[in-house]
Amino acid sequence: MKILLLSLLTILTVSCNSQERKNGTVEIEKKNEQIGQYVIETFQDSKGNLWFGTLEKGVAKYNGSNLTYITTKDGLPSNRVTNVIEDESGNLWFGTGAGISKFDGKTFTNYSEKDGLCSNTISNLYIDSKGNFWIGTWGGVCTFDGNQFQNFPIPYPKIETKINPDTKDWITSITEDTKGNIWFGRDGYGASKFDGNSFVYFTTKEGLNSNNVQTIVEDKKGNIWIGTRVAEKDNADTAKRIGNGGLNKYDGNIIVQFPNINGLDKSDVFTIYKDNSTNLWISSTSNGVYNYKNNEFINYEVPTSTMSFLKDKKGNIWLGCAGGLYKIDKDGKTINVTTNGPWN
Repeated sequence: MKILLLSLLTILTVSCNSQERKNGTVEIEKKNEQIGQYVIETFQDSKGNLWFGTLEKGVAKYNGSNLTYITTKDGLPSNRVTNVIEDESGNLWFGTGAGISKFDGKTFTNYSEKDGLCSNTISNLYIDSKGNFWIGTWGGVCTFDGNQFQNFPIPYPKIETKINPDTKDWITSITEDTKGNIWFGRDGYGASKFDGNSFVYFTTKEGLNSNNVQTIVEDKKGNIWIGTRVAEKDNADTAKRIGNGGLNKYDGNIIVQFPNINGLDKSDVFTIYKDNSTNLWISSTSNGVYNYKNNEFINYEVPTSTMSFLKDKKGNIWLGCAGGLYKIDKDGKTINVTTNGPWN
């Protein structure tokens, strides 16, 4: 599964696009070391600290003055940090490749399969509006009440596409909509909506580009945006790695696709992010990133695949990428941020 995850994070070259409005230039400082080869999580805590989860170097923290790393030497169970969230008490929770870790600012409390966790390979951490703590893994979903883990089985819908046995229980996304429904993204079984009692499934039969869902976000109008990947890229035969994937929008009635937007059709959309101004940010693996606002896709050039977004309190957009950390500043300039910055 780790090999598959690395293949999903392959660095791709950005192509030109004449159909959408371009914005920004790219500046890369090559002499400094990257924050991480794969920066797969970006998060800002209530104190304003920036956190960057990496696939191989633990989690990096920037406090406004200094960049430091927290690793297994400090108490993390793994240096593969895929998620960072904060609970109402101010504790930070890290999802890792060897379970989850609670950090109160001084000490770590780690949990693994030995403690009842459904899988040690964590893909999502989410706390809903009722305070329920959801944990998505490569082995399904479980909840945690602070003392015990409880498995949360999701039924498998009937599908027509081939399932990769290594990813069939990979929970790729967990989110809550404004009506209180919990949405689960699944790699191979589409999207599942849970209303507290029953499930509704969204697959290619309902209009998705692909059943391999990677990300789910609700916009300010209540539309559900779903990013999918091309399942055929798992094929060992390189000549057969072509298929459907991309961006979808569900308005409550129908699912629409975006065949005229370069990089958002027949391609991978790993991440969709709603910032604090309610604009959407959408990744692509072949055409940088898009900012969707006022019904327009605005394209920003990024020379690698984006895996996570964050809009900080200063208005900067941070991009965790396969290849390092990038930032889009207020002037629309895309900058590679290394261990030496630039941070401001």
